[in-house]
Amino acid sequence: MLSTIKEYKEEVIETVFEKSHFCFVAIDENGVITYLNNSYCHFLGVTKEESIGKHVTAIIENTRLHVVAETGQEEIADLQYIRGNHMVANRIPVFSNGKSVGAVGTVLYRDKKEWMKMNTHIKNLLLEIEHYRKRLNDDHGATYSLHDIVGSSPQLYDVKGKVKKLAPGDITILLQGESGTGKELFAHSIHQLSERHTAPFIKINCAAIPEGLLETELFGYVPGAFTGAKKEGKQGKFQLADGGTLFLDEIGDMPLDAQVKILRVLQEGEVEQIGSEKSQKVDVRIIAATNQSLETLVEQQRFREDLYYRINVLRLRIPPLRERREDVRILAKYMIHKVSNRTGQRVVDADPDVLQFFQQYDWPGNVREMENVIESAVHLSDSEMITMDDLPDQMQLDGYITNQDMTLKNILEKAELQAVKHALNKTNGDKRKAANLLDIGKSSFYEKVKKYDL
Repeated sequence: MLSTIKEYKEEVIETVFEKSHFCFVAIDENGVITYLNNSYCHFLGVTKEESIGKHVTAIIENTRLHVVAETGQEEIADLQYIRGNHMVANRIPVFSNGKSVGAVGTVLYRDKKEWMKMNTHIKNLLLEIEHYRKRLNDDHGATYSLHDIVGSSPQLYDVKGKVKKLAPGDITILLQGESGTGKELFAHSIHQLSERHTAPFIKINCAAIPEGLLETELFGYVPGAFTGAKKEGKQGKFQLADGGTLFLDEIGDMPLDAQVKILRVLQEGEVEQIGSEKSQKVDVRIIAATNQSLETLVEQQRFREDLYYRINVLRLRIPPLRERREDVRILAKYMIHKVSNRTGQRVVDADPDVLQFFQQYDWPGNVREMENVIESAVHLSDSEMITMDDLPDQMQLDGYITNQDMTLKNILEKAELQAVKHALNKTNGDKRKAANLLDIGKSSFYEKVKKYDL
């Protein structure tokens, strides 16, 4: 009897895991694959022998199963892009004695023909959504959404979760993060998920506009307000964003005079054009971004304290790439695919040595730097695979040492420059903290900043 029951259980397990039409994978608490059924192996084009014992991210692209094992939070009916197909994935944590000890993932389909029909249907729906989104973007200015922010790390997942919670309200949000971390993409995403998504999304880069023109850009002017003014006058960014969202990028570089007027708009909800004696009401949600420490700027009296408290209602810190290294491989492959499609190049992947180097590299310029590096490498590559030789000169391993044209002085200066840049990035531009990080005096550090024009 016991033998019969055991055989029955084994047959049930084999039927569920091997003979039914779905993909099944199981991992342990470290994200290592412990089981992969034949259906999933066939779909991925791998064998059990080469898959079991590997980390799940090395076998299944865009997976979040290791995150579910770590957090213990299930994810049901999530759309996952695998090998050119849109899959509907379920990820469920496995608990033992109240602790998450792994996770299982499933992808359901009956047969390849039926799945391809469903996949085509999903693609058509996504293309239709993209068409309407593009039309909406053309009308209102917001281009990106959370879908465009690639990665599956817990740090990024946490920020995305906060964005989904905060976006529907009208609360002012301050995005803080190093240069190249994707602050603008998050600003677009917040607008897209808000109740204002059908209204304008207007961006102004406070660091890119000359101080004398910033006020006219923000508030506009009436006809004949000054010599050279347009006869019909000009609407400012606040008026253009009325009913929608105004994104103040690099707000830490805004001149003090403009800060005073911004504060009044935020407090009173009114804008006064240059040359006008009348105020007009505006309804604008503010999203601000900076790669600097506003607290330090307040201490240095370069940023108004009252404005700081007005915009710092809720702060979202965007993590740098070096703090979410598990996203590096996914990002790199995504960018290779993106750049290759755009340029018509036949580069499909990167050599394992390149991916390992990418994981170890600190990426001081973050995602923007990675995109530039991959675009350069795709153009330089002579094959379908990016190799170490295809990377830019400044990223070659020991490249600056093996360069015969460089003297010892040049090598030391290059190393010093990289150290100073890294310290500034790590301290969000705070020079005093950067000097302490490098264990050198403030005056010496300021001299180096001046020397390298940083």
